Amino acid sequence: MEFTHFNDQGLARMVDISEKNVTYRTAVATALVKMNDETLRKVKNGDIRKGNVLAVAQVAGIMAAKNTAFTIPMCHQISLTGADITFDFESNGIRIISTVKCKGETGVEMEALHAVTVSALTIYDMCKAIQKDIEITDIHLVSKTGGKSGDFTYKR
Repeated sequence: MEFTHFNDQGLARMVDISEKNVTYRTAVATALVKMNDETLRKVKNGDIRKGNVLAVAQVAGIMAAKNTAFTIPMCHQISLTGADITFDFESNGIRIISTVKCKGETGVEMEALHAVTVSALTIYDMCKAIQKDIEITDIHLVSKTGGKSGDFTYKR
């Protein structure tokens, strides 16, 4: 497979997608924010002094999805048709799942990954006063649909 993010001089470029077909595209990504039992309990019970951790992290993730091109240099600005962030409490932390959708010439994998990453960083920021050793792990693409390369599902 040839890398397309380099011009004839070997310098970085934004890939030209003007000839690609518009298709319906989705991407799902995940991250895990590991924390101790006390911090997890405080998040669940709404006892974090900065406010509702998951509500703020959800908005931060959606904003991140919408603004990925402003953070990742070679990403295209994409008109998203949907972005959602959900959370699952696990025994060792909070699982974040983002689902991002568009109709366009390029996929939304980076938007989904950016969304879970910023959501995770927001959780860390809101909880760091009570636990400094929170870990952000397991960030990866879960699935994607649409586009020339077809569908993808993560298999570990």
